[in-house]
Amino acid sequence: MRVLSILKKEPMLLVSVLAAIISLFITPPSKELITKIDWHTLGTLFMMLTILEGFKKEHIFNPVLRLAGKMRYLVTLSLFLVFSVFFSSMFVTNDVSLIIFVPLTIILFRKCKREEFILPLLAMENIAAVRGSLLMPFGSPQNLFLFSQTGVTAYTFIKYMFPIWIISLFLLIGFVVFLYRKNIKETANISKDDFTIDDDGGKVRQIGYIILFIMILTTIVTRTELWPFAVLIVFIAVAILDYNILLKTDYVLLLTFFCFFVFSSSITGNPTIAGFLQSLVKGHEYASSIIISQFISNVPASIVLYPFADNVGALLYGLDSAGLCTLIGSLASVINYRIYVRAYPDKGMQFIKYFTLISLAFFAFVVIPGYFISLTPM
Repeated sequence: MRVLSILKKEPMLLVSVLAAIISLFITPPSKELITKIDWHTLGTLFMMLTILEGFKKEHIFNPVLRLAGKMRYLVTLSLFLVFSVFFSSMFVTNDVSLIIFVPLTIILFRKCKREEFILPLLAMENIAAVRGSLLMPFGSPQNLFLFSQTGVTAYTFIKYMFPIWIISLFLLIGFVVFLYRKNIKETANISKDDFTIDDDGGKVRQIGYIILFIMILTTIVTRTELWPFAVLIVFIAVAILDYNILLKTDYVLLLTFFCFFVFSSSITGNPTIAGFLQSLVKGHEYASSIIISQFISNVPASIVLYPFADNVGALLYGLDSAGLCTLIGSLASVINYRIYVRAYPDKGMQFIKYFTLISLAFFAFVVIPGYFISLTPM
């Protein structure tokens, strides 16, 4: 019963489990299937998710959050929150940046008694998470997966993604300023008494998590074959620092990835399906990744489509644009929605409305430049 309850609450996990089970009837399990699973990506994702749980528990992000309470104007506060998501998502992944800043946004704008700005601002924070994270190899799960597969250097990856990243940065500034166009100097009215943050973090644990985080980034960038030892070090170190963190790691996301890896390996092992996907994707990586992501989201789409892509750069651009179309286009968007409906249980449809309108407006600005830039291989 507990398993069924989890599956009901986690639709993407349910989809991935069903996809994996069905795919095993297409291509029966084998030793080759197990070897095709990207254990490297799973291990790296485990390390990132675990350490970031430690970051949250030990309040390592508090200096950044405290600054938010000092903003005088609503437009300044909004720009701070949106670009906190934009820049932090490059290093802590887009979903984690939303988990940190979306609840804070709701709290602050409730304090300001300006809740009418929450929905459009959360839509912009979602855009910021999707577009900010695309610059770095470890900014999102699909980036991490494709970076590990392509063999390009971190510098090459960043240089390739930079043009669309910088376009997104300036567009976001314009979107936020447009939101406050009627009164650009409207004050936030947040007092120090309204905004207090618990700062009780253990210094030893804080330093330990930061060192482990640096080790993880080094492991990703250098592509060392010793990554299994890095996973073991993180597991042992966290168990010593605070074993409860290991219980908080997002194993649902890890299991979702594992199931989609099984699904991808199985269907690509079938000649008929492989031939169909190759004809669908080859030469159309940008468009096909955007469209298919609207049905299974961009993370599993990256796993399924990569084996058939000639232009991986176009595939990557499409996957990182897919989250601007519909809610299901990106797992980060689903996380944003879940956080909001916990605070406003009866406003789920309003969230979808604002999210879709604002995201599609942003998508309209970036889709064509993204297409032409993606014509050049990475």
